[in-house]
Amino acid sequence: MKGKFITVEGSDGSGKTSFINFATEYLKEKGYKVITTREPGGTEFSEKVRELLFDSSNDIDAKTESLLFCASRRDHIVKKILPHVNDGYIVICDRFVDSSVAYQSYGRGLSKQDILNINSYATDNLEPDLTLYFCVDVEVGLARTKNRDDNNRMDQESLDFYKNVKRGYDDLSRENTERIKVIDASDTYENVQKKALAILEGFLNNEL
Repeated sequence: MKGKFITVEGSDGSGKTSFINFATEYLKEKGYKVITTREPGGTEFSEKVRELLFDSSNDIDAKTESLLFCASRRDHIVKKILPHVNDGYIVICDRFVDSSVAYQSYGRGLSKQDILNINSYATDNLEPDLTLYFCVDVEVGLARTKNRDDNNRMDQESLDFYKNVKRGYDDLSRENTERIKVIDASDTYENVQKKALAILEGFLNNEL
């Protein structure tokens, strides 16, 4: 049986990574074959690209950044995502193309169509079967992350940058209502977890 490719999106501090960890263990206990991964990253090559992208000492222009994300994504798809999906796994990925649109187009100001085009080329038009978008006010998300030990180059942007990123995610969720399901991540962690899990289980029960 062919697996499923599920992505989890949202601004930093939305709680998406915590949910991924919870959902992975939950689904494994239910008997599913599950693997989690992240972008940028997921393969040896892509993790090296991640280091370049997130190193605060690197001065990278917006187009270089977008192309590095695409190179990392291509390697990730070929070596990890598709092989596991084809082997019957549920692949849960922390970020995918939606992040590139939100951050590089809405955040950096690059052409949205250009970002879509280069990602279409890099992914062979691969789309997730389901995307969970953890939606939270920018100020709330940033407050949750300010004391993190692993803040990086992408965490040094202005409040306006993050507001533009959220606007990008909001637009994408309205443009892709069948694929992207919105979760109000400003609620308590328990309620957010419950709502997101209900969507995920409903999808799997209908699709697998």
